[in-house]
Amino acid sequence: MSLRIQPASVVLATVLSAVSVSGVVCRAQDSGFKLDLHADSHTTAAAVGLPAYPGATLYKEKDKGKDDDSGADIGMILGSFNFQLKVASYVTSDSPEQVLSFYRKPLSRFGDVLECNHGKPVGALTVTRSGLTCSGQQGGKGQINGDYSSDGHELRAGTPHQFRIVGICETHEKSTRFGLVYLELPKDSDEKSK
Repeated sequence: MSLRIQPASVVLATVLSAVSVSGVVCRAQDSGFKLDLHADSHTTAAAVGLPAYPGATLYKEKDKGKDDDSGADIGMILGSFNFQLKVASYVTSDSPEQVLSFYRKPLSRFGDVLECNHGKPVGALTVTRSGLTCSGQQGGKGQINGDYSSDGHELRAGTPHQFRIVGICETHEKSTRFGLVYLELPKDSDEKSK
């Protein structure tokens, strides 16, 4: 599963890339101005707000003899700007269908569960009551916060600005790698005044 987040979030990603993802926390506050920036590479299903899949293990990618961390927790609050991304990657010997089936009920706590495949809705539900879609667009117009559609099969629940994703990253004959994502995107200033 690859998640594309563009425009405002690209700027944020650039700022965050300067911060080492090894438990960095920065805070500043002065007369109404608040800055909270954090990055951590140790995220689990619980941090995303979902249960761990039975028997699944955190995914570790082997690259040049080193284990990469299986998750990320990145957040930034700057005044009224609030961005948060939590990702945990797992692997199981079960099929993608079993993984998605398991997560339908826990995701339903956050609203309608939308199923997407390559950024397109699967089934009759194409947009949730809260306005969440598979493509990150509302009413045929792209959101200012960008496109956050996936390249794979996934389930989504929440609102357009605060939602969770269970996405299949890749499958092999004897394993399924999947990701659990919590994403909180900044709201437009027009929406805040409503």
